[in-house]
This record gives sequence, structure tokens and C-alpha cells, in this order.
Amino acid sequence: MRVVLFGYQKWGARLLADLLDSRHEVVLVVSHPEEGEPSPVIFQESLGDLAREHGIPVLYREKAVDAELVTAITGSGAEIGVACNWRTWISPQVFSAPPRGTVNTHDSLLPRYAGFSPLNWALINGESQVGVTAHWMDAELDRGPIICQRTVPVTPTDTTEDLFERTVLLFGPLALEAFDRVEHGPHEWLTQDPAHASFFHKRADEDNRIPWDRPAADLVNLVRAQTGPYPNAWCLHDGARLRVLEATVSRERCGGTNGRIFAREGSGVVVVAGPDAWRGGQYGLVLQRVKDADGVEHVAGDHFRRMGGYLT
Repeated sequence: MRVVLFGYQKWGARLLADLLDSRHEVVLVVSHPEEGEPSPVIFQESLGDLAREHGIPVLYREKAVDAELVTAITGSGAEIGVACNWRTWISPQVFSAPPRGTVNTHDSLLPRYAGFSPLNWALINGESQVGVTAHWMDAELDRGPIICQRTVPVTPTDTTEDLFERTVLLFGPLALEAFDRVEHGPHEWLTQDPAHASFFHKRADEDNRIPWDRPAADLVNLVRAQTGPYPNAWCLHDGARLRVLEATVSRERCGGTNGRIFAREGSGVVVVAGPDAWRGGQYGLVLQRVKDADGVEHVAGDHFRRMGGYLT
């Protein structure tokens, strides 16, 4: 089939690479402007450059909503569209311009974790698996009928960066599987059940502040979810921001006031955490590696020279 690809960064580039090796023909690429937007190195792969290397026309848009874009899609002869890491709205006029419609690829197992930062949120919530979904695009974000899905297990030590590196390789094979089903069947799509749906907002700085009244295992998940290229989980120590790069659950239960710098455990430092921590039935969070306000990384046991005081 002749394809128009809406995509951005490494996600879109890896999908395009797989399409270029397939029997399908990409006739138009629509991407977000690449200039002036800083992003982590692991995401930096230009979809536009790869498309131009293969003689594919590229259009840049912040949002895919305009009549000129509809005309370009129609003029390209595209039969079907596919979206991958498209960050803004695609209007019904645009996604329905290809006669067969447009397939969206999303990095969660829909209907759960629709919306933004799905891998981060899934890891924060302690999910045992994540995945990617190909579904028909309609007027509701990430809510169209599901064509196919692929799953990825989550190990106890995985970070969101680990999950990104594994899921980004699935978008191309998933899109090709969806195209095969569109062409050859079966044509029974799975309607998303609203009763099992969850929709998440974009993560912001305040979302990464460590809530010491949560169980230590939950806080470990937050730290894992925000390592690597993502803004780290953080707290305040003596009024200065302290970023937590690695943490574990304490070996023994500890009691007292949430956020209290409590005791040493190996090379780490135990901080009191959890609901009803004052009753003494909760495990603490062991800070293993931290980064201070000057951007210097420390083993936590070296950073905290004495016990006592609070992290807020």
C-alpha cells in the first residue's frame, strides 16, 4: 500500500526504516519541526533526514489540521496513514484523507494508559508488562478500535529507558502486522472498553517530587521511572534540590516521621516512608545514589555525613 507517515524522532525514524524494507511504499512524511527543541540523546534520530535520503517528500507541522495538508495527502496517492510519536492533534479531515484511514501506534496496552508518558506511568504503577498498540485513529485520543498489540515484560530492575529501548523496536513490526490485517484480514477490530480505560496527563516537574507518605516500593518505582534521560525524582534537603538516581526498599521496617534521614544500610541511607510510618510497620526507602543541586553525583552514604534531619 501507499503510506503517509505522521511521526517524530527515533520512534518515527525506526518505523520508517521498517517500512522502507517492506513491500509498502511511503509516499509522504509529516513530522514536527526539529529545530530549537532540546531532547535527550536517545530520542534524537531525524525522521525527516531519513525520508529525504530516500526521496520521500517531508512536510513539517506542529499540528496536523490544515486544508493544505489534506490536499498534499490526497495528491500523494496515499492509501493509508500511520502515526508514530505524533505529539499533537490530527484533525478528522487529515486522518481520514487516506481512503483506508489512519492507524495510530501507541506505547501502551490500550485501553490502559492512553494519553501521555505511558511507559513512565506504567512503571510508576508497578505494572508487570507494557507494550504497544496499533489502533484506528478517530476523533477521540487513543480510543479507536484496536487492530493488534505486542507486549513487553517488565523486570524488577527495568527503568523507563530500558522499556523505551525495547518498545521502540516494535512500532515497525506492529504497523506492518496492522497493514497485513487491513489488506488480508481478519477484519474484526477490538472495541476499547471504557470501563477498563485509563487516561494519563503529561508528566511535569511536580509529579516527580517524592511523596514520603507512599510505600517505599512505590517510591522505588518512581525513581526507576524517572532515571536516564527523564527528569529525576527529587526532594529537598536543607532547602536545596536533591535528585534521587537509584533507590531500594530497606531490609528492615522502620518507624517515625516521613522523610526522616534514619540510618545507614550498606552504602545507602534509609529514609522513613510509608502510610502510618509512625506505627513502625513500614519499610524505608534506601537512597543509593543521589545528585546534588550542583549536578554532582554521590553515593548516598557519602553525601549524608550524619543521620538526622529531613527530606521534604
